[in-house]
Amino acid sequence: MTGPQIGYLLPTRDQTVLGEHEPARLVAQARRAEELGLDSVWAGDSPVTRPRADPLLLLSAVAQATGRVALGTAVLLPALRHPILLAHQLATLDRLSGGRVIAGVGGGFPNPNTRAQFAAVGVDFDRRTSRMEESIDAMRLLWSGEAVSYRGKHFAFEDVRIAPPPLRPGGPPIWLAGSNGPALRRVARLADGWLPYPPKAATYAEEHRVIEQAATARPITPALYATVCLDEDPERARRRLRNSIERYYNAPLEVVESIQAMFAGTARQAADWLTGYTDAGARHLVIRLATEDHHTGLEEFADQVLPLLRRENHR
Repeated sequence: MTGPQIGYLLPTRDQTVLGEHEPARLVAQARRAEELGLDSVWAGDSPVTRPRADPLLLLSAVAQATGRVALGTAVLLPALRHPILLAHQLATLDRLSGGRVIAGVGGGFPNPNTRAQFAAVGVDFDRRTSRMEESIDAMRLLWSGEAVSYRGKHFAFEDVRIAPPPLRPGGPPIWLAGSNGPALRRVARLADGWLPYPPKAATYAEEHRVIEQAATARPITPALYATVCLDEDPERARRRLRNSIERYYNAPLEVVESIQAMFAGTARQAADWLTGYTDAGARHLVIRLATEDHHTGLEEFADQVLPLLRRENHR
């Protein structure tokens, strides 16, 4: 069995919550993740609801500071942007990074705060999914490097050519978030990868089978976005997870963990929990660390959990 790729979510939101605004420290953290043997680094997107450093600008700096790791967005909200501008940014980033970009995208979780974010930038929240789908189609056309035209319900343009084109023919792979029926069909129809966060590995396995059965256009990389809090005392780990998540989302832990994959416990327990998802089909794990000290947290994860994951998946 080939082991999974292991990625690290840069703590852009955590830095803002603590009142710190030091993008250079995030770049250094990405460089350290590469040195420690991780396979990818990721940045989230939420300019208004949960403010943080802009993911594409941050990853452009990371591209210059690293040479091997994939650079992903977890996840970008294309419905907030015009596809010509977004395609141009992603193509330029793909060139800067030597073809290492993964465009993880999503529609935006349906809650009042996310609605307010869309309203703030003048985008109809109820049309976010169809805007996202059109953006994906339009960007793939634009990434050809040729003059192209597009006409949809939300976007239309004639004879537009962007330069530079992406380094890779066809552009960066597009990974879609989402679970349940319509979202899974969308992944099967449009995506190069799937980046969900179901709380149970059994749910992941069931939904992965749905995608495998429905996908016909291209192979789809099954990934996972998961939050981990490490501590040798599981009860203390649970308290630390609560503090981190409730500060991050301004919502009770019980609500968030009913939606997202989250774990608190020892390194051995965390590796076993994550292996449940790789057994269910996940091939790229994007790890968000719930910790007060992200430098130490990254070192602990790489030292204690990463070797266990590599060993378990090469048995």
